[in-house]
Amino acid sequence: MTGTQEPIKLSPGADFSLYGGAESFAEGRSPRRTTIASESVKDDGKTHFGPPQDPSDFLWLLTEEPHRSRRMAILKAHPEVTKLMGHEPLTKFVVFGVVALQVSLAIMLRHTRPLSPLFITCAYVIGGTANHNLFLAIHEITHNLAFKGIAVNKALAIFANLPIGIPYSAAFKKYHIEHHKQLGEDGVDTDLPSRLELLCLNNVLGKVFFATFQILFYALRPTFVRAQQLTTWHYLNIVAQLVFDYVLVKSFGVRPLIYLITSSFFAGSLHPLAGHFIAEHYVWDGLEQETYSYYGPLNVLAYNVGYHNEHHDFPSVPWTRLPALRALAPEFYDTIPSHPSWPMVTINFIRDKEAGIFARAKRLTKDKRLSEAAKAAKAEVKSNESDE
Repeated sequence: MTGTQEPIKLSPGADFSLYGGAESFAEGRSPRRTTIASESVKDDGKTHFGPPQDPSDFLWLLTEEPHRSRRMAILKAHPEVTKLMGHEPLTKFVVFGVVALQVSLAIMLRHTRPLSPLFITCAYVIGGTANHNLFLAIHEITHNLAFKGIAVNKALAIFANLPIGIPYSAAFKKYHIEHHKQLGEDGVDTDLPSRLELLCLNNVLGKVFFATFQILFYALRPTFVRAQQLTTWHYLNIVAQLVFDYVLVKSFGVRPLIYLITSSFFAGSLHPLAGHFIAEHYVWDGLEQETYSYYGPLNVLAYNVGYHNEHHDFPSVPWTRLPALRALAPEFYDTIPSHPSWPMVTINFIRDKEAGIFARAKRLTKDKRLSEAAKAAKAEVKSNESDE
């Protein structure tokens, strides 16, 4: 939430001529979807922060992303936060365990028909959860938080990628680091929906399609928005995955690979854990807040990625210490609106008119901002000259 934003409350001074005959700012609106841990004068946890967002465009902000300034403030108030930073040795053991679970289960299902209830149930309940866990393991490793060295982290990410069935860990790193450094910048942050997605998916059926096939959007969108130059690590990722898939199919038939890829699809589809894709950065309740946390029990299966404001503030703090980060600085985190449930985020995203593809905060890149400022300055000079 930006420091200047205030909740809109009913008052004698409100200009209701701007709201088409409405007699309250909550009239005809869905209930507020986000909550806060500690109520304050500025936010009671129930009041909407503004009228519904215009669904024809994204929320364009002129402010800088909020995480750097909050990081500086927390470091000043709690310099001991630096003790929470550094790699987490437990990560590699969790990765090895989940990879072993998925590969073992895939082999066990080699005689089970892919469309059978047992196969589908295992792929959704166990496989979807396990592969989503591996998605987030790769996310954690991308920040070099499994080992001290860079190369060994990249190698572990490639290993964690194996049960996912499709190579992506090497490409993910560059895109994700840009997402952190240039959050919300149009044309750079590939986590943002494109204008085409806004035009095609800005309705209930479009949102159902998007939520069902989220994994495909996250996989394909970067290719069209910001293609990468392949490096040695990209090739190692591709070769390792192809060799693994080939050996698996050659040794046990195609069904184990079908199980792994189906698990990956479910992991990024209508799965309880997949709610975090929408929860993290979509705009809600009239807020101009672009990052949201979730502190519920599903974090146990998801490397605490629900602590998302904390993660963006301090990407060098590993998953096991993010709750400690929040506890260290409650005055910063307990007053920021958060989501009470990931599954309900997906449901509300689909059914609420105030939520949709449009509900993302965007900003121009630095170059474009400078270009726009230069154009405005030239226009002002010309205007002044014509007046003279």
